[in-house]
Amino acid sequence: MRSRLLHHFLVTYNHLNITSAAEALSITQPALTKSIKLLEGDLGVLLFTRLPNGVVPTRFGEALAKHASTIFFEYEHALAELEAMKGGSAGVIRIGAGPIWLTHFLPPALAAFLAAHPRIRFSLQPSVISTAIPALLRGEIEIFCGSLDFPDHPEIEKREIDQIENVVMASSAHPLARAATTAPSQLLEFPWAVLAHDDVGRRQLSAYFASNGLIAPQAALESTSIISILQTVACSEFLTCLARPLLQSPVIEGLVSLSGPGTIWRYPAGIALRKMRNPVPATARFAQQIVDTYRKNAAQEARADKAS
Repeated sequence: MRSRLLHHFLVTYNHLNITSAAEALSITQPALTKSIKLLEGDLGVLLFTRLPNGVVPTRFGEALAKHASTIFFEYEHALAELEAMKGGSAGVIRIGAGPIWLTHFLPPALAAFLAAHPRIRFSLQPSVISTAIPALLRGEIEIFCGSLDFPDHPEIEKREIDQIENVVMASSAHPLARAATTAPSQLLEFPWAVLAHDDVGRRQLSAYFASNGLIAPQAALESTSIISILQTVACSEFLTCLARPLLQSPVIEGLVSLSGPGTIWRYPAGIALRKMRNPVPATARFAQQIVDTYRKNAAQEARADKAS
């Protein structure tokens, strides 16, 4: 199977339009149509159904796209490894990160690493366990930074850095923020904002309410953006359950943890990497940079707390 045809197929699959895909590939529409027909001939199946305003993948096209994406991810990883073996310091490190890592822990590590390795590029995307671990196993990301509260896997290496607490957060002007203590039932009187796809976090929140004989609230807001959730909570009567260190984040001000509910969930946090016989040096170095930066900043915060 010719890799050029497979690449043309994936671009068409992503655009769902021959004209747009041809423009993205900088080739003519007839040339792209010919590539798709050649690939369909090689495989003996129809990959797309042609419509007046575009194309849609057939079930054969969907199956091929899933595996073809993995092939190209592995190819990119191979190029990065070859570059590293030549002694180079270029390449792309793809990272999936939980909300607290995106806004609080990763930025200083990225800044320090890029200062020493300016040719390295990073692709950073918000992730939770349910989306990050499959992506890690498929080779779509090299590192996941976040909760390590998932079953051990023979292909994944966990490096715990700290224990993180999730607490109920509200605006400092919230009615419950002025209460000396808050009963679990009072938390149900207000709307909730949650991270989309965060199945583990939702189970932990449901377990908290169940232990108090209550049914967990239905989320009034779901978002993949932690900033959107924090801003909504900061300017309204919404509640959310997120990692305690976010309260000190410079991105959002005016948030507090409520007295009474306590710690909803305490979990091991750190980085997860796919085990490889010959890991790419740049990825290994950045993983260590994350650990070193976290511990350095934690030590500085501890000294500041002690001084105050």
